[in-house]
Amino acid sequence: MTTLAQLKAGQLAGATRLDLACGLTEFPREIFELADSLEILNLTGNALTSLPDDLHRLTHLRVLFCSDNAFTELPQCLGQCAKLSMIGFKANQISHVPAAALPPQLRWLILTDNSISQLPDELGQRPLLQKLMLAGNQLTQLPPSLANCANLELIRIASNRLTHLPDWLLTLPSLTWLAYAGNPVEMAVTVTGDDGTPNIPWSELELGEVLGEGASGIIHKAIWKPQALPVAVKLYKGTITSDGSPLHEMQACIAAGLHPNLIKVQGRVIGHPQGQAALVMSLIDPSYRNLAALPSLASCTRDIYEPDTRFSLDVVLRMARGIASVAAHLHLQGITHGDLYGHNILWNATGDCLLADFGAASFHATTDTLESRALQRIEVRAFGVLLGELLERGEGVVSEDLIELQKSCCQPDVLARPSFEEIEGVLSSI
Repeated sequence: MTTLAQLKAGQLAGATRLDLACGLTEFPREIFELADSLEILNLTGNALTSLPDDLHRLTHLRVLFCSDNAFTELPQCLGQCAKLSMIGFKANQISHVPAAALPPQLRWLILTDNSISQLPDELGQRPLLQKLMLAGNQLTQLPPSLANCANLELIRIASNRLTHLPDWLLTLPSLTWLAYAGNPVEMAVTVTGDDGTPNIPWSELELGEVLGEGASGIIHKAIWKPQALPVAVKLYKGTITSDGSPLHEMQACIAAGLHPNLIKVQGRVIGHPQGQAALVMSLIDPSYRNLAALPSLASCTRDIYEPDTRFSLDVVLRMARGIASVAAHLHLQGITHGDLYGHNILWNATGDCLLADFGAASFHATTDTLESRALQRIEVRAFGVLLGELLERGEGVVSEDLIELQKSCCQPDVLARPSFEEIEGVLSSI
């Protein structure tokens, strides 16, 4: 409320960012007094149902967050905002997305956790579109015009009602990170039955400090009392995340099985007093740390590395081999990770690495079909992007073979990219 009071008192002149979360039911007209400077407007966590028709008066507005409000329609006034490129309306009650609501510079659209059953065909007429977050809606199909979006790199369509993945989706030249779990098309091949994962009673666990928290759950350090074993316990949230359902993440984690570059699942928790889903996992050595930070508003789909990050060729090769090996393993199990990124990789100084976070994982047929091959080669592009980031920060002479491998992984012809088995072969020969 302090910020709202400051706004009304005219004390925020020249501000480039404004965050207001104070139970607003109407758009404060005083915001227009910042029209000459305001670039980022965050109105998340209010009770708004509409925005003013003259929103375009905010001529510098690039980013608008209106998540956790009460909108039932994506406001048409957005389409008149000349510089608006990022729009976030997660967790509203939106059922209608008018074509007029899509601004010409649209690059990043978040409509996660709404009630949308149809999207306008004009969405495919936004050539800068790079990131599209649609998990947790009621979509039965995607606009075929999206086939024109050559820059589209990340799509989240988990927990919808899609019965098939359209052919054009699997041929998009830049598509790199795809999550589609929890749709009829994916559930038809979901691993079922007894997976052999032990059940661990909640009473056998003694929870300690919080090690981390993400969109899908909270990770605690814990003691598994009968074994006197330090472990990590991930308590899953029940809400839809930007990637999809946390329970799908848990299922993929179990189905992934054992691999040296995966965090070992010790068991599934049973008997939680609130019925919360949880997994017991091996505790990671403290020498491991995140390879990169999440993408920023400016970088959109690219991770952020510390400016002084440098890798020796040995470390680059060791990490590349580890990630290629674990990705090949997952594909053999019929799993695509969906979020193969530096920020989901833990590494140490010698280049040992672990691929974590299965929030965007999806199941596909283990038979060699055009669809399964394309899904796997989309993930190969993610590996190519990662390898490029490692090579950019490499020290000394970089192997030409690695440069050529990186290029082949990112080529626009999806099926012409190598498989992870082929990538492993190239890496082992260097």
